[in-house]
Amino acid sequence: PDVNGVFNDFGSDAMRWFLMSSPILRGGNLIVTADGIRDTVRQVMLPVWSSYYFFTLYANAAKNGAGYDARQLRADEVASLPEMDRYLLARTRRLVEKTQSSLDQFLISDACDAVSDFIDMLTNWYIRNNRDRFWKEDENAFNTLYTVLEVFMRVLAPLAPMEAESVWRGLTGGESVHLADWPFLADEKTGEATELGRVLVDDPALVDAMEKVREVVSSTLSMRKAKQIRVRQPLSKLTVVVEDTAAVAAYDEILKSELNVKDVELCTLEDAGSQGLKIIHELRVNARVAGKRLRKDVQFAIKASKSGAWHVDASGAPVCETPNGDITLEEGEYELINSVEEQNAEEAANSVSAALPTGGFVILDTELNDDLVAEGYARDVIRSVQDARKAAGLEVSDHIALKLTVPAGDVAKVEQFRDLVSADTLADSLDVTAGAEGSELAVEVAKA
Repeated sequence: PDVNGVFNDFGSDAMRWFLMSSPILRGGNLIVTADGIRDTVRQVMLPVWSSYYFFTLYANAAKNGAGYDARQLRADEVASLPEMDRYLLARTRRLVEKTQSSLDQFLISDACDAVSDFIDMLTNWYIRNNRDRFWKEDENAFNTLYTVLEVFMRVLAPLAPMEAESVWRGLTGGESVHLADWPFLADEKTGEATELGRVLVDDPALVDAMEKVREVVSSTLSMRKAKQIRVRQPLSKLTVVVEDTAAVAAYDEILKSELNVKDVELCTLEDAGSQGLKIIHELRVNARVAGKRLRKDVQFAIKASKSGAWHVDASGAPVCETPNGDITLEEGEYELINSVEEQNAEEAANSVSAALPTGGFVILDTELNDDLVAEGYARDVIRSVQDARKAAGLEVSDHIALKLTVPAGDVAKVEQFRDLVSADTLADSLDVTAGAEGSELAVEVAKA
């Protein structure tokens, strides 16, 4: 595409990032398209700006509109911060280390990958799970996000110089991010930790536990999508089968909130049987690859894999029991698939499961009762009201008078969750009117 058109439509940072994160820098091929550059805007540029916008929106609305003047965290404050803040600081430290190492070695696309992963964690995890804290004007949340965004912009400056400049100047009031120092974690001469290095403290155990929780969330959301169950529809139960249940148990409230489930049950693989769960191990032989080595015996191996006449040896490799003796399969010749399901046939029919990438399983109960269906409808109503608030130009802190015209068959659902609708939409008054059958939900909002 014409470069000037790209700059006008998407900005120079988008093209710069598209090229620097591309296979070209790894010696590969690349087709430059407007759609590819547009995806960069959607996946990188907009999320970065949205994070900054979120911070400024809540910081400026704090103290009844007087605003909160956020500041850099001090090293002596870090130990007392909530786990979610310490996780973000630890991940920011790892971002600085990974990006600095990659740029030092001219591995530009690796640096871009590290930034992309950080953006996903920042927007889709930290900010999503801490909105209430910003709403309640939690100073720790403001100062943590300010600290991280300021450091992040200095990391981002070589990769997206225009956007980093705009956000950094907005945060700090400074002259230019490109005149600021790189966020060194240790003094280059003495090797001692800098003040920033003492703020961005790594915590491997905390990071590992939080990453496992994120893995559970990602896998469960994928199951919801596959079953076409929207996230606003509450479900009754999620069962998580992992080795370290204590690490995940600390975040069960986050799991309930992110996945919209009423209950989270945890158990280990060893306890799965006593919890009514059945672990299923499946072996699939890659006939094309294994056939080169096993020749005619490959058919015996396939038959053994399907009949269950196989076991895993001490090294973790599958061994097929055949008339010609045991055959040990080599890497690339097979695929081991582990799954889990309820032992009770009726419960198994109303659930869906998935294996976690780093070990373990999740099982989601998909059965809906009347209360769950009603709450799901109420949450759809809340979404419609929030859209109406935006369309009316209301501030996030504005209270409203709310009028709903609801299809007659759904009035009882809204009435059952009247308090939830009012609380989540800041409605001081709520008037629910029954509309004609087959009519659409109608929303009227007015500033209270």
